[in-house]
Amino acid sequence: KMEEFLNLTQLKTSFKEAILLDYYTAGFWWAKEMKFSLIQLSGFMDLLNFALENLSSKHMTLGDNLKELEKAMTAIGETESKEKSLFDLSSFSIEQAKAIIDYLVTSLFKHYKAYEYLFHGRREEPVISDE
Repeated sequence: KMEEFLNLTQLKTSFKEAILLDYYTAGFWWAKEMKFSLIQLSGFMDLLNFALENLSSKHMTLGDNLKELEKAMTAIGETESKEKSLFDLSSFSIEQAKAIIDYLVTSLFKHYKAYEYLFHGRREEPVISDE
């Protein structure tokens, strides 16, 4: 179902699509294990997508992406935030926010160079021959 939702059409032949499916599926199951509510699950998946889009589409550096994550998470734990967050993450507790940050560090930010290469590295055409 995640494959259909993400509109991955070349999953069997695209390494990039396989990695994206793994990234989102792992995030989804982690959030389910954390017993996030439906609203929290949606916010978490938006946050995963946000961090990955910053890298893939906006070509953000690791530092810039971390700054954007900080801005996005400013409303967590506050009942009335003066600054409007990019997402409605107010339903998360401070403990959940710490777990989310740990998850993002482990799943994306520790492997940032590999994801940069996935999205922006030069691809050589494969050579298939007997030689």
